[in-house]
Amino acid sequence: MFEQEIATFKRLGVRHLLVQALNFASVICTALMLWKGLAVFLNTESPVVVVLSGSMEPGFYRGDLLFLSLPRDRQLKVGEIPVFNVPEGKIPIVHRLMENHDEPAKDESSNSLPTRWMLTKGDNNFENDVALYNGLKYLQRSNLIGKVNGYAPHVGYVTIVMNDYPKLKYALLATLGLTILLHRE
Repeated sequence: MFEQEIATFKRLGVRHLLVQALNFASVICTALMLWKGLAVFLNTESPVVVVLSGSMEPGFYRGDLLFLSLPRDRQLKVGEIPVFNVPEGKIPIVHRLMENHDEPAKDESSNSLPTRWMLTKGDNNFENDVALYNGLKYLQRSNLIGKVNGYAPHVGYVTIVMNDYPKLKYALLATLGLTILLHRE
């Protein structure tokens, strides 16, 4: 099945394989630097997330790719859509902000924002998200990952398929790796 690829692999030589591996590492490092640079510029740990459930339909569907930022100098308003993590939560949650409760800043001389307590709810859910908060009554800014600024419909569905079928993910990664190593420039 792979006889021709193995023969090609043997003909390439160590130097060519090393160059290909370095090119691949360069691409990976560039992608990571761009990701981290975007995260710093947008003030969020994750500038892009994929919607994993139908709780925000019809606004966002499963597989939509969301673009995030976290404003440094202003609080979120009711109606905006934050992405947040809860304590001991592994998956970010995308739900609409339904209520805000402000507690004035303790130090009036500083320019710090007041403490804001937030309550969210999925557009397609009947109840608010208190049950999702793992013992919290409200969210705080420290729970926020970002605010949704835009989206690309269904682009992130590849991520969902890869997570649902791990063997497919590993097969595609192996194929990609072999293609990069065996490709002649």
